Amino acid sequence: MIKRIFDIFLSSFGIIISSPLWILFGLFILIEDGRPILYFQERVGKKGEIFKVLKFRSMIKGAEDEIGPVQAKENDFRVTSVGRILRATAMDELPQLINILKGDMSFIGPRALRPGEIEIGNWKLETGKQEAENRNSDKVDCDKIIPLEKIPGYEGRQSVRPGLTGIAQIYLPTDAPRRKKFGYDLLYVKKQSFWLDLKLIFLSFWITFRGKWESREKKL
Repeated sequence: MIKRIFDIFLSSFGIIISSPLWILFGLFILIEDGRPILYFQERVGKKGEIFKVLKFRSMIKGAEDEIGPVQAKENDFRVTSVGRILRATAMDELPQLINILKGDMSFIGPRALRPGEIEIGNWKLETGKQEAENRNSDKVDCDKIIPLEKIPGYEGRQSVRPGLTGIAQIYLPTDAPRRKKFGYDLLYVKKQSFWLDLKLIFLSFWITFRGKWESREKKL
């Protein structure tokens, strides 16, 4: 109950004070890559319920036409110039304050996964100069494709609301294996408390301030 009250208060406050940034980010996205500025994306919530999350668009149009729902990697050509800044500071997820206010998410919890999302081992997106310009001839080199629901810990992490940030997002590199991330998520499920949430929120603000969310090294 305390956590939910805190989520409502902080998300409402965050929406109000961040409203000028919504306009600014929207303008930058529109100038670089046109519409849409915002987009809805299906995510898996508590107890496996599907909800739609709202985000600023940080990738090119049709980014998943070739490979489907795959998490971005280092130097991913699908991410726009504005998107790189938004992702490094986690500002692309600012509209998710609305999802927190609605109760789909919490500030702290496991990352909200996408239905049908997969883990690809050692994948590469190979494009020549012309292909990178046209975005039409991308080749995916995959060693192994694993549905996320087959990775141990997938179901256990769904016993709580997904979070805007969490232990795995803070303490692990962005492209760490999902098996390891799920282990951290289960640790949060076991150890969760209001004071732990406050600590993780503070650390998340620090990472945002330093622009380290996309770091492949330690973020703290």
